[in-house]
Amino acid sequence: MEQQQSGSPPEDRYLVSLEMFEGPLDLLLHLIRRHEIDIFDIPISFITQKYLEYLEVMKELNLDLASEYLEMAATLAHIKARMMLPTPETDEEDAAVEEGPDPREELVRQLLEYQKYKTAAEQLAEMPMLGRDTFPTGAIAAAAGEPDLASPGLFALLEALQQVFERFDEDPAAEISVTRISVSARIHEILDLLHRSRRLQFLELFDDHATRGDVVVSFLAILEITRLGLTRIHQVGVHGEIYVSATADREEAEKILTEHKLEVE
Repeated sequence: MEQQQSGSPPEDRYLVSLEMFEGPLDLLLHLIRRHEIDIFDIPISFITQKYLEYLEVMKELNLDLASEYLEMAATLAHIKARMMLPTPETDEEDAAVEEGPDPREELVRQLLEYQKYKTAAEQLAEMPMLGRDTFPTGAIAAAAGEPDLASPGLFALLEALQQVFERFDEDPAAEISVTRISVSARIHEILDLLHRSRRLQFLELFDDHATRGDVVVSFLAILEITRLGLTRIHQVGVHGEIYVSATADREEAEKILTEHKLEVE
């Protein structure tokens, strides 16, 4: 089995194409929905803190952050600084005149504009497919007698991953030096688990991990096999549990992995 020593960061040797990784406005909209924030009254200190937390997780995964993510972080910090400046004392008559625009105004405008076009694009993309070879998520769930499942975005996965990393932050002694498994080998382990079970909770796939490096390897493995169509990731409701299930049998999965040179050596 191909393995790596703990001194070699596995994420430096293995890159995953993240087509679903869109942009900073997507992340901000996710945070606004996740925390039920009024888009017209964004608590800028809170949203900046959460945004930076996501960036830290992305850096830990060694994802290649586009400059636009860092630019948005700088924009949020600038807005936060402007809102913290003391308001100059003015007469009541001149207050309305001298009070400047809300520092958040341009950001809100961008978010509303982006949300409008994103929603329209998603609706257009779905129209030709509905009723032909796919069905709305609710219809599938009802037919199968399962809870309502929807595909979570990458940011929802990163949020779940934060919970895993918090284990190591709370108990530094829990992280020990061990031999690390490669991404390719972990892919096969995850598929073996999924072929034995109908589906597994996303967080269950990290239960026995001893280091943060192990977590990174498993996350990259999950993203890769999902990109290859060997697994599907679903979430129960907006804030519910995230599940991973296999979509191909063992023979088909092995064939696809071999084609992509992901067999275990």
